[in-house]
Amino acid sequence: MSAKEKQDKNATKKESRRSFLKTAAVATGAAAGVMGFPGVMRLSAQSPIKMKMQTAWDAGTVGYTKFQDFGKKVAAVTEGKLLIECLPAGAIVGTFEMFDAVKSGVFDSMFCFDVYWPGKIPVATFLSSYPFAMDRPDQWDTWHNVLGGKEIARQAFGAHNMMWFGPVQHDDNLIHSKVPIRSFEDFKGKKIRYPGGIIADIYRAAGVSTVLLPGGEVYPALEKGVIDASDFVGWAINYNLGFAEIAKYIIMGPPSTPCLHQPVDLMSIAVNMNSWKKIPKHLQEMFEATVPWFSLDHYTAIQKADIDSIPKYLAKGVEIIRLKESDLEKFRKFAPELWVKWAQKDPLAMKAFKSQWEYMKSEKMKYYTDKDMVDSTGKKLVF
Repeated sequence: MSAKEKQDKNATKKESRRSFLKTAAVATGAAAGVMGFPGVMRLSAQSPIKMKMQTAWDAGTVGYTKFQDFGKKVAAVTEGKLLIECLPAGAIVGTFEMFDAVKSGVFDSMFCFDVYWPGKIPVATFLSSYPFAMDRPDQWDTWHNVLGGKEIARQAFGAHNMMWFGPVQHDDNLIHSKVPIRSFEDFKGKKIRYPGGIIADIYRAAGVSTVLLPGGEVYPALEKGVIDASDFVGWAINYNLGFAEIAKYIIMGPPSTPCLHQPVDLMSIAVNMNSWKKIPKHLQEMFEATVPWFSLDHYTAIQKADIDSIPKYLAKGVEIIRLKESDLEKFRKFAPELWVKWAQKDPLAMKAFKSQWEYMKSEKMKYYTDKDMVDSTGKKLVF
């Protein structure tokens, strides 16, 4: 081998040795960084997944505060890997526009009342309480969790590119009125805000002129006298919204039925399906497991706030009027016919209602028998 060849061979060996040592040093440094040794380069952590979620709750209400707590809980259980930006009512779109906005991906998710969506998915009529049907939170949890309700809700929302999570328990609803309403007959001719659907129908049967308004528009409508009265959520949140200042009457049912039309006002979370599929499975499971915790936290916090707020209404001179059992019976006679009317709007709605009807007439509940399924004239209803 010539002197020139020996020199080239030695240079190649040195270069190979330098390259090997450089590669080994980088690999060792990276490994040490993973194990947490100080002063050594660390591998960058994966960026957290961020989700925008808008609610129907106005900022400053106990509902919105508990919604924010839900966001904090999701961040905690996922160790910061899934972060929810909790937005109040109207932050991106109006409350009644949220369904279409989440469906199309304008933002990722909503926390809202299912009762707002019967015009989008008729089965929404039966995803939350309706007049004179199941009237306890545990009954609705049972139906959703073990009697098929959750699967029905997910099928309905899934057809609109959304994943459904619920139920999230909230409260029973009140009617705030500028005028006294002391009987079934006193409802006739009044102009009252209701959320629409079957709930509005039962009051129309009593001669009420019903109005559909999002929550943020209820106060000014009452204040200006555009409406005589309004259904809207419960004691604490309505006090937060100032209803005690502008409506000096609260209309309720008797102790057996404090709320005639929506004794269990359920909410839910719906996530755009494309956004949902971007979340790793283990984080999806953590998110879903947090929803029942949120339901209990949300519900009990609102009940406590309700209890605390009642003396405040009384101090402002608000009169609480309770209707009689005889008034309830006059409303109740319209209920079965309306149940069937709304169930017939869609096969999934009928499936939900039939399931609930079997539950309501079971020995466990025994609210009704088949003999009760008649219209207001006593004619048997077939469904």
